[in-house]
This record gives sequence, structure tokens and C-alpha cells, in this order.
Amino acid sequence: MFEAVIIKFINMKYTWIFIMALVFTACKDKKETDNLVSNEDKHTENLANKTQDFQLDVYDFNGFKKFLDMKDDKIHVINFWATWCAPCVKELPYFEKINTEYKDKNVEVMLVSLDFPHLYDSKLKPFILNNHIKSKVVALDDVDMNTWIPQIDKSWSGSIPATIIYKNNDSKFFEQSFTYETLENEIIKFLK
Repeated sequence: MFEAVIIKFINMKYTWIFIMALVFTACKDKKETDNLVSNEDKHTENLANKTQDFQLDVYDFNGFKKFLDMKDDKIHVINFWATWCAPCVKELPYFEKINTEYKDKNVEVMLVSLDFPHLYDSKLKPFILNNHIKSKVVALDDVDMNTWIPQIDKSWSGSIPATIIYKNNDSKFFEQSFTYETLENEIIKFLK
């Protein structure tokens, strides 16, 4: 019987050690989690401040039309996209690379967001800031798509991504996604 009491005591001792270890581990994990949450909160707060300071040019189609017909000997690359469009987001780095590598060759990239206006502050601006987008980004806010889509190109069904590349009176419209190589090849045709 004495041995049974000792075994019970030893088992209880180990049970308490186990419980205490769990408590200390949980407290430590909670502190680490609190630190992670705190850091995430700081990042979110910092991004919110940057988002408020970020100025996004928003146009209706009448205000935007001026970008479609510039006669300035530049090659204009205008990409229609949205943050909710996976193929659009996938190809954005290619437009950014073109913007960087061909800027000195008189190539100008403009990214025209078709995101919903109520998502500008919560989705679009944070996306631009988080991805360090350097190309000019504007938002096109005009609900009368049936009027303005055919003015951009008569063949455009309205799906995105879509891109116009033009120089003076020469232009080409693409209702497709690009790889960097295919986009660059189209730019090079306008350089000749």
C-alpha cells in the first residue's frame, strides 16, 4: 500500500510538472503571438497612414480620353486591370519592368484600374503601396461601360486584362495576358 501511495504521488508530481510546463509554454506562446499581432497592427496602421496620404487620380471616361490620343512621339502603354483579376495581377510585374527598362526610350506605362470605387482605400491603394508600383496608376470610374468600352476599341468585349499600345496615330489593342517577352516584342515593334 505504501508503494501505491508513492507511485500515486510521483504520478501526481509529474502531472503537475506537465501542467506547469503547459502553462509556461502557453504564456510564452501568447507573448510571441501578442508580439506578432502587435507588429501586424503596426504594419496595418503604417499602411493605413500611407494609404491616406496616397493620391490616386480618378477619372470618368470623358476625363480619361485625353490619355488615349496623345501625339507626343512617345510610345504609350495603357493596361486595364483590377486587383481582383488574377491574370492582371500576374502580368503587372512585366509592365513595371517595361516602365523601368524602356523609360529612356520614350515609353510611358499607365495602369488603369477598374477596381470598384468603394475598394480604392481598402484594396487598390494598399496593393499599389505593398507592391511598390512605380508606373502611373489611375482609376477609371465610369459605370457606363457600354458607351466607353467600344470607344477604346470596337473589338473589346470588356474583359481584362486589356492593353493599348500606341504612338501618335499608330496603335494596337490586345485583349489578353502578356508574358514579359510578348509584351516587350510588341513594344519593340513601335520602336522601329
